[in-house]
Amino acid sequence: MTIRVLLADDQALIRAGFHVLVDSAPDLEVVGEAADGLEALDLLRTTRADVVLMDIRMPGLDGLETTRRITADENLAGVKVLVVTTFEIDEYVAQAIQAGASGFLGKGVGPTELLAAIRTVAQGDVLLSPKATRALIGRFLAQRTSGPIAPERLDLLTQREREVVALAAHGMSNDEIALKLFVSPLTVKTHANRAMTKLQARDRAQLVVVAYQTGLVRS
Repeated sequence: MTIRVLLADDQALIRAGFHVLVDSAPDLEVVGEAADGLEALDLLRTTRADVVLMDIRMPGLDGLETTRRITADENLAGVKVLVVTTFEIDEYVAQAIQAGASGFLGKGVGPTELLAAIRTVAQGDVLLSPKATRALIGRFLAQRTSGPIAPERLDLLTQREREVVALAAHGMSNDEIALKLFVSPLTVKTHANRAMTKLQARDRAQLVVVAYQTGLVRS
């Protein structure tokens, strides 16, 4: 299946570059371009994109608020947001994940990495950030979450599911978790999906937020 991509960035030159890159991949297709958040929301309802490449700083409705509205809209369920921004600031990383984004990249990322990131979030996995900011996510999520969640919520999880959630919260990929736990990547994904269902998390990014809010993982 072709992954349908919407570009949301106020700079036409940036959108043009992303457009050419995304359309160069046989399994990806740009279905729309937006210069601000409101335009992105309108286009999403008509294009039914699978993934939005979202800038943060845009006029009018910025990328963070646009992401919140996307993830809160039942009619846009299934749409994944990949934040791609010049501003790789720790606080932006945390706010983007809390808003419901499934990934966070800097605009300095290489073409191959960007295309791989689109595929990753489209599949329901999470790309929390480049390695340079992974260590900062936990600290900011712990400090800036909307409030603690009762640790008893984790009682719904098996011990293995807890282990997978904790390792994911440390920024480990499915392959890395599989190596550490001596299981297959598919098994890891199964445990993560079950944990998401039990904790009513939209995706693995929200699963990570829950890990910090419950105290399962601390910065």
